Amino acid sequence: MHRKRSNITPGLPVNVILKADQRSGKKTKGIVKDILTNSPNHPHGIKVRLEDGQVGRVIDILSE
Repeated sequence: MHRKRSNITPGLPVNVILKADQRSGKKTKGIVKDILTNSPNHPHGIKVRLEDGQVGRVIDILSE
């Protein structure tokens, strides 16, 4: 789980867990559009908005 805000930048391909999927742990793949977490780190992962408008917490940073 990526808890440091400095590791995440717009345009980065990531896996997130959406609020609705927190119980199941289902991952959603997308590209970061906005970083929504203001603190430098967060225990549950950095919250981001994907380019398709979905919001979730970053679980994995994907390499291209």
